[in-house]
Amino acid sequence: MTRTWKNELVGKIPPDLKEEIDVFERQIARRKEGKLDEAVFGETRLRRGVYGQRYDNGQRFDGVQTRQIAFPSGDISKGASTLWDAPGMLRIKIPYGGLNPEQLECLAALSEEYSDAISHVTTRQDVQLHFIQLDDAPTLMRRLAAVGITTREACGNSIRNITACPFAGTCKTEPFDVTAYADALTAYLLGHDDCQDFGRKFKISFSGCAAEACGLATIHDMGFIAATREVQNAAGTTETEHGFELYVGGGLGAVPHTAKLFDAFIPREEVLPISLAICRVFGRLGEKRNRAKARLKFVVKKLGIEAFRETVRTERANLRHDPRWTSFLADLDSFTESPKAPRLISPASLKRSATNLPEGYKAFADSNVRAQKQDGFNLVTVSLPLGDATADQLRALADIARRYTPGTLRATVEQNIALRWVRDEDLLPLYRDLRAAQLAAATAGTIVDVTACPGTDTCKLGIASSRGLAGELSERLAIKNLSLDEAVRNLRIKVSGCFNSCGQHHIADIGFWGVSRKVSGYTVPHFQVVLGGQWTHNGQSYGLAMGAIPSRNIPATVDRITDLFVSERQRGESFQHFVQRIGKKHVRTALEDLFAVPSHDEDPNYYSDWGDPREYSIGDLGIGECAGEVISFAQFGLAASERKIFEAQEFLETGDSTGAATRALDAMMVAAKALTKDRAPNLSDDADEIVAAFRHHLYDTELFFDPYAKGKFANYLFQAHSAGAAITDVDAARQRIEEAQLFIEAAHGCHGRMS
Repeated sequence: MTRTWKNELVGKIPPDLKEEIDVFERQIARRKEGKLDEAVFGETRLRRGVYGQRYDNGQRFDGVQTRQIAFPSGDISKGASTLWDAPGMLRIKIPYGGLNPEQLECLAALSEEYSDAISHVTTRQDVQLHFIQLDDAPTLMRRLAAVGITTREACGNSIRNITACPFAGTCKTEPFDVTAYADALTAYLLGHDDCQDFGRKFKISFSGCAAEACGLATIHDMGFIAATREVQNAAGTTETEHGFELYVGGGLGAVPHTAKLFDAFIPREEVLPISLAICRVFGRLGEKRNRAKARLKFVVKKLGIEAFRETVRTERANLRHDPRWTSFLADLDSFTESPKAPRLISPASLKRSATNLPEGYKAFADSNVRAQKQDGFNLVTVSLPLGDATADQLRALADIARRYTPGTLRATVEQNIALRWVRDEDLLPLYRDLRAAQLAAATAGTIVDVTACPGTDTCKLGIASSRGLAGELSERLAIKNLSLDEAVRNLRIKVSGCFNSCGQHHIADIGFWGVSRKVSGYTVPHFQVVLGGQWTHNGQSYGLAMGAIPSRNIPATVDRITDLFVSERQRGESFQHFVQRIGKKHVRTALEDLFAVPSHDEDPNYYSDWGDPREYSIGDLGIGECAGEVISFAQFGLAASERKIFEAQEFLETGDSTGAATRALDAMMVAAKALTKDRAPNLSDDADEIVAAFRHHLYDTELFFDPYAKGKFANYLFQAHSAGAAITDVDAARQRIEEAQLFIEAAHGCHGRMS
């Protein structure tokens, strides 16, 4: 028989997955025939991991995108606008990031045959293949299923990939390995009947340590952190009990929420039932119509953590017992990894290696190698620029994993891949092999390893080129990597293409999110600069945007901020504490000249985005009555609103929550009046009058509605106006500032469309 992937799949696909994929293939056919409603099919394909994606706004433009595009399985026509005639994206769930060599080789083959030969690792330990054809999706799913991978519920209103610390089982500071618990909860909740009626997505993570960032528990709907306590057993002796600290209601997105502590200790046998109880409460009480309010964080906020806790406990008490809640505990040992047998290396060879280190090895060992708690073994992080690996690199990595490890790899939340159980004596030969595959960049855990979401490359919501900017920053920082001050080298930079924080800009030391500004009739890409986030302690606190800077000036912005940190920091001071101490006003002053945009004639580069030399966008040019540029009332007002939102942050830094909330409300009022004045010339400064006029002229007419958020940001104005300034809580004030910032960005977009 000729060896093909089809006959190699025989007997390898689990029956339940086979049936599910067959059903999806039939649904594709029915939708094409017009026999399946598009809305129903849309959620169906999302729950199978199939996304529509942006394709350069429907235009072919080969040769200049950050990712070079080639379609082995078919081309698309200009102006393609649906999944039927344009490529999409397949998101592949990798629970807790766990991979093996066979799976890497499968991903490599699929990326070559159906995509652009690139596999992209995400910040949630998933893998994405872009530019696939919808008709090919069932075939990809079958081949993935044959190596133990599913795409089910990778997207849609479902429980997304459950993430976990990639160092689990090897970390020196963890109380125990969390891998088995992440695996068990994944299997238990996948396709569960009680988890099919959510209004939005639901994210879960497991962390081994409270002080590290590896699991980012506090930015999730449910975040588990490993914990232990001493208890007396039936014999009267003390023993150590394993369990978890549980947080609920976290999330980044447009307006981030820090998770609340649900329980300081959940016994391990309660992990599955308490998770199901929370999911059932979310399914019952979560918003269904307004997607902007349809996450668990809004349920927790509405009820309050005490009432939410009691509601969940009541739900838990009413659950019918399921043996799966504890059956997995008998198999915990199956997740204990055993190292590969040692290779036979002579003492003389080891001695020669130690005295003849290859170029770059020391830097690589310092940044990418982490000693395991098991003596003589190491975890080696392989840096993937922008989270991308070619098909050839994945195959090389599979070979390397087989050669030096028991075949254990993990995708990380920083878009890299970690090799586990590498012996001390294998570090040098492993480095040489990685270097041959162009996978030996000494950047893991450093400022050079910039995280980025897809941005305008492929995301329909992208406003600015996050990948283009991240690539530019990485290249520039890599040139001076070894000469960077140690305090700067350990910082994290994260970039999102819009406000939704898929690049996790809120928890970066230095974060950026894409926006746009209208300048002299042109639309210019900008990025909001976010400072003050905390990456450690599971993403414990969030930064705030301090102003929008032209995209072309962001590299200079990074240089200014890091130079300021080096020159003015106190001994042992973290970047977060440094920003808090000197204040954002001081930082902004240092950046003041970078906010300016030169004229198009003076420097046209400002009017294109990173990775794309074309004009970012061209608006209708007006004709002035004199040599000077005419500045509208709206432009002045929007600039004033940005100043006020920055002042709100200054109030927050001093602990004045009421002042911060008041100034944030003022900022929204100024922006609302700026937009409405042209349609209501006699508009006063009375807040009631401004809100009424804004609602009548811009909200009811849907002029304020953009294609994605519609009118949801207008509700931030209405809610804040109704609530007033009676805010004393720091978190509530911070949330109002975030909401005001989003309202102002929406106001800029509205002004751009109207002008």
